[in-house]
Amino acid sequence: MNAFTEQSASPLQLTPEQVESFDENGYLVLRDRIPQDMLHRLKQAADHWIAAGDGAMRHSEDYHFADRPSGRVLFRVDYVHAKGDAASLELLGSPEVLGIAESLAGPNFVPTYESLVFKNAGEGAPVPWHQDAVHPRDHRVFNIDVYLDASREGEGALRVVPGSQRRKADVCELTAQHGWDIPGAVTVEMEPGDVLIHDVMLVHGSEPVQGNRLRRTLYYEFRAAEQILEQGPWDEAWVEARLRLLPLALRQYAAAHPEGAGFAWRIEESLRPRPLGDHETELRLGHDVHTPGSFCSAGDVPERVR
Repeated sequence: MNAFTEQSASPLQLTPEQVESFDENGYLVLRDRIPQDMLHRLKQAADHWIAAGDGAMRHSEDYHFADRPSGRVLFRVDYVHAKGDAASLELLGSPEVLGIAESLAGPNFVPTYESLVFKNAGEGAPVPWHQDAVHPRDHRVFNIDVYLDASREGEGALRVVPGSQRRKADVCELTAQHGWDIPGAVTVEMEPGDVLIHDVMLVHGSEPVQGNRLRRTLYYEFRAAEQILEQGPWDEAWVEARLRLLPLALRQYAAAHPEGAGFAWRIEESLRPRPLGDHETELRLGHDVHTPGSFCSAGDVPERVR
């Protein structure tokens, strides 16, 4: 798996050293990656998405609830681009995000998932050790995690096992043997505006905690179009439909930053999507299938839990 090395117009490409660190450890932290004005808009949008989900009060493809000691609570909002706030598209179209995507997946990167995952204040339920998705590792598949709030040690911050992304893990066995103290595991502390990039096969999770503060994180997954077309689980039509998000996102970023330098999108012309002109359809494309991950509580299941 080689980084995209052609000279880029974006100053926010990852350096060769950062790519090497990501490949070795399965994760990379980028401090202060998201500008404060964009971060402010994302926080406002997250509040709106959470309020809308709380109002829905039912589990669906878009809103995910769990039973906690405090009762039934919302913890995840999917398909955030279709929720009426432009901030998520602005973020998707930003050089801060797309510079990473191109660095790791090459110019034919595809935005495959987008979601907001959060823990409300005082609802620090654990996220068990897991791998998001298991794949042949011919290409990088990764999440760009944008932290809207601080995530600190002792408050349920993410724990990762560096190097664990190289193969499918027996998460049940690791948990049974070591609990939260898997050898080599480290806690990743994050501040608002920081970005964590994690390989979807990195073993990660977060411990239970009481009295935690609100923690909201946006997750954008990317894969190379070549990887999807070779290995699935989606087809060429699905790839084109997902790629239609990018022109909308680039235009939204340009509208929010009229004097800023945008991202130079250099996808192969054969993959460049044809617009539908129907933004409602273009903003929300569901997932009929998923790449199975590695979990302990329910075995290898397609349900994505981060």
